[in-house]
Amino acid sequence: MTRAAPTSELVTLHVPFRVVKRGGRREMHLPEGATQPRRTDTTLVKALARAFRWKRMLEAGEFATIAELAEREGIAPSYMTRVLRLTLLAPDMVETILDGKQGSEVTLARVMEPFSVEWYGQLAALLR
Repeated sequence: MTRAAPTSELVTLHVPFRVVKRGGRREMHLPEGATQPRRTDTTLVKALARAFRWKRMLEAGEFATIAELAEREGIAPSYMTRVLRLTLLAPDMVETILDGKQGSEVTLARVMEPFSVEWYGQLAALLR
């Protein structure tokens, strides 16, 4: 085995990126045009799962009211109603979130804000 002689050439690699705090953790964002690996927002996915689970429990008659279910879950009824609103998101939007393709501007805090129940208006409002 032979060793190559060390070279005196210096190579500098510049990678532009910025660090963004999202959901309590930091993410690296590459510049426009750079391919970024898809990352599912687990906080958002968990909220969607809870919303659909709670909706199913209410529809099945396991609990008569949101207040009763909220008490059982140990959370405030007002928070539960905001999370339950996620079941009104357009199916395309839910699928996009589950696939991790929603983009960094769509966060749990953002989707918890009041939004249009019309599916066509949701995407425009969430991406503004």
